[in-house]
Amino acid sequence: MSLSDVMYHLHKGTLYTAYEHFGAHVMDSNEGMKTRFRVYAPNAESIDLVGSFNDYALGAHPMEKVDDAGVFETSLEGDLTGERYKYAILSKQGERLYKSDPFAFYSANRPDTVSRVARLDFSWGDGSYMRRLRESAPYDKPVSIYEVHLGSWMRKPDGGFHSYRELAGHLIPYVASLGFSHIELMPIIEHPFDGSWGYQGTGYYSVTSRYGSPEDFAYFVDAAHQAGIGVIVDWVPGHICKDAHGLYRFDGSFLYEYDDDSIRENPVWGTANLDLGKGETRSFLISNALFFMRKYHIDGFRIDAVSNIVYYMGESDRGVNEGALAFLRALSKAVFAECDGAILAAEDSSAFPKVTHPIEHGGLGFNYKWNMGWMNDTLKYFQKDPIYRKHHHSNLTFSLMYAFTENFILPFSHDEVVHGKGSLVDKMPGDYWQKFANYRALIGYLFTHPGKPLLFMGSEFAQMNEWNDADELDWQLLSYPVHDSARRFTRDMNRVMHAEKALHEADHVPEGFEWIDADNADESVISFVRYSRGREEMLVVVLNLTPTPRHDFPLGVPRKGTYHEIVNSDKNVYAGSNLFNGAPRESIDEPMHGRDQHIRVLLAPLSISILKWEG
Repeated sequence: MSLSDVMYHLHKGTLYTAYEHFGAHVMDSNEGMKTRFRVYAPNAESIDLVGSFNDYALGAHPMEKVDDAGVFETSLEGDLTGERYKYAILSKQGERLYKSDPFAFYSANRPDTVSRVARLDFSWGDGSYMRRLRESAPYDKPVSIYEVHLGSWMRKPDGGFHSYRELAGHLIPYVASLGFSHIELMPIIEHPFDGSWGYQGTGYYSVTSRYGSPEDFAYFVDAAHQAGIGVIVDWVPGHICKDAHGLYRFDGSFLYEYDDDSIRENPVWGTANLDLGKGETRSFLISNALFFMRKYHIDGFRIDAVSNIVYYMGESDRGVNEGALAFLRALSKAVFAECDGAILAAEDSSAFPKVTHPIEHGGLGFNYKWNMGWMNDTLKYFQKDPIYRKHHHSNLTFSLMYAFTENFILPFSHDEVVHGKGSLVDKMPGDYWQKFANYRALIGYLFTHPGKPLLFMGSEFAQMNEWNDADELDWQLLSYPVHDSARRFTRDMNRVMHAEKALHEADHVPEGFEWIDADNADESVISFVRYSRGREEMLVVVLNLTPTPRHDFPLGVPRKGTYHEIVNSDKNVYAGSNLFNGAPRESIDEPMHGRDQHIRVLLAPLSISILKWEG
């Protein structure tokens, strides 16, 4: 593609290979190896390339303006892989700015802010996994997501970070043992401040050097894929860090951001909002998404703070941001043109309609949306003392009024276990035993409610302390039987969800769900049926959310036959009181709950039970 064609598509917002045309690239020419540097900076009067190869001296390697639109370029002899560099930009207003490369594939570790020349040459071994990924969408597949912050999942004995390669040896086998289908990584783009968790980035094309090199990260993804585990990354296209070396005011102008400071400056996060209506910004970001898919074989993206993208400043009364909506639709088209089986999930707390509907039907084109309403209502309910739960019964049942309006992910994410909110198990009321019983019922509800479950690290073994990004998880808790039993229950729920078609095949259609009794507020009992596609297979799910055991409890069932209990959270292997339905339950030809048959079951205190129908 000629430079004039590159610039045409850059300005139009349709340059989806921008990383091939800008940044630092080692090239083999007739004259031998050389490294070309190219940057777009229309407000620059001049630019000097400064780096480890010229002692960061101004004037040593001036860059030539090769396009009237503001493209500057220079080439240096040899393969400069590993060398450090910046662009010393003199703006038309006379301001000197030292900027890292927006398209750098690698960055120096903080507190250094320079870019590094890198070649992305990795030999992949995940061919069969990638072929399966491209075959079909994930809707009727068993998807369960383990959310991870790489820097605090596990630390070295001296408190240092594990590398991507070391994490591949620890994290991936652990996730596989739990049965999760995907790992979701909190942002792994380069960012200057550990405490931002990656949500305030400066290097969109650089995987953070805290944990190693680009090749190390590719090794991690390859290892995950060879273990059958997908990798989703948390991606932040809405706003940027304002550190001096980053994208913010890149050439002395608001090149990628809004020009209007009333919609650019984001006081809540201390960041700047990107103008997603600008062609240059669209090209930069959509190229970035495809870059991660092509170069790192990423399975998909969780898009952060979609409400802040859809509405100006995240405020609906400011109006819908049409330029941002056009960006999201273009992103969706590009991602799914690249891979039908990708996940594109919106972290959206707003009521904006049709987020996961096809673009041709007026939707935004995501294939998943985080169900923030379900998460908030469920946790509000479970935090209540059981004696008061009957007054808040609708918190547990309301989600089914809208459960099939979008394709939902059910998130118990990092946001629910920080900033004084406490861990999942610590939110639960009651004494120590009741806290863990409530926790198991909560995890069971997560895996049996329509939608795809997501659980933040540490929650699988009921960590007592809320998450602290400056330290590793409390792994010593696994030496205590009650915590190891919590981990076992999470693992077993994963296994059941994967094995039983009724818990994953019809997650997003009304035909996959049916209430047995949604109205038993006085006893705080809910019961429902989950069906497989075509309703060939069926499970009955019942939760007793008081500490009172209920013997010989009647449940109307839609089919005559035998019902075997396949899960009971009160079994002693899960540190429960061991009240469970050991013998199969035969249906009785007497009406109950509007059905012709019913079964009688034992409901353990603060428990979930799953019974499988056999005709």
